[in-house]
Amino acid sequence: MCLAIPMKVEKIEGDFAIVSIGNVKKEVNISLLENVKKGDYVIVHAGFAIEKLDKKEAKKTLKIFKEMR
Repeated sequence: MCLAIPMKVEKIEGDFAIVSIGNVKKEVNISLLENVKKGDYVIVHAGFAIEKLDKKEAKKTLKIFKEMR
């Protein structure tokens, strides 16, 4: 089983972005997506951004993750 996590794009450098969730920052490949911008939320799996997610849906999902702790 795999878990894909929504993360916020903080910085973009070519085909890579720095994304964050809470205090965790990670560099991920964004080449599979078009028009990724700073502030967007993306679903991250295995080091790749695989889908853009609207802000409302991302925050809803992150709230559920937080409640699970």
